[in-house]
Amino acid sequence: MLKDITFGQYFDTKSIVHSLDPRIKILLLILQIVFIFITKNIYALLLAFLFVLLSVIFTKVPIKIYLKNFKAILPIIIFTALINLFYTNEGKELFGFWKLTLTTGGIYKAFYFALRIVLLIAISSVLTYTTTPNDLTDAIERLLSPLKILGLKNAVHTLAMMMTIALRFIPTLVEETQKIMNAQKARGADFENGRLKEKINALIPILIPLLISSVRRAYELAEAMECRCYSVNGDRQRMKILKCSAKDLFAFLFCLIFCLGIAILNYLF
Repeated sequence: MLKDITFGQYFDTKSIVHSLDPRIKILLLILQIVFIFITKNIYALLLAFLFVLLSVIFTKVPIKIYLKNFKAILPIIIFTALINLFYTNEGKELFGFWKLTLTTGGIYKAFYFALRIVLLIAISSVLTYTTTPNDLTDAIERLLSPLKILGLKNAVHTLAMMMTIALRFIPTLVEETQKIMNAQKARGADFENGRLKEKINALIPILIPLLISSVRRAYELAEAMECRCYSVNGDRQRMKILKCSAKDLFAFLFCLIFCLGIAILNYLF
């Protein structure tokens, strides 16, 4: 299960989405997430699904990579769908048992909220799959640059660096956890059988080495940054200057058209 988590990794497929300005990609991600959340009916959500599907296709990242992410969060999707499936009394009743009631409205809401979670994960993966950690840092810092007027210049860069490092180390920690689990299994550890209390206790031999490894990696990263004379203070020159082009404007207009369509469908239905 852990090896299926690909969120935070970068896949260089030389697509048009990769060449977009990372600032535009972050803004489009925020805009699309907002409109996914404000969808009020299945028609608007299906339009959002079409936009996300086109975005995934344009990245040229294999679909199986995205499906791995969905496999990792499948329990959350199922749990959300079940809650809405049996605890919604709207619509025509189809089945009833004890305090559980299955209605047409429940089926609709289960599908609606499950699809919403899938879209949020997919559109977020598009950003991390097509943007390098360095570009993410520069883009976040540029977008937060207005805060420098308030004297938060160093805080802006620190925040951008923290967010980027966190995203970058997600796949690293997942890989480290998988190695520790394999090593413990080779020593006879059982993480699948037994009662709930036994399964929780079995996690201790995983969490402690993982914590120690994470602290060690943090110290190594800090030493590497110091060796390269990294400092929060002072102005830094960038090797790559971010510039918006015509394709960035086209991508922004393309997203706005879908957002306008979602707003219209919310109003009509």
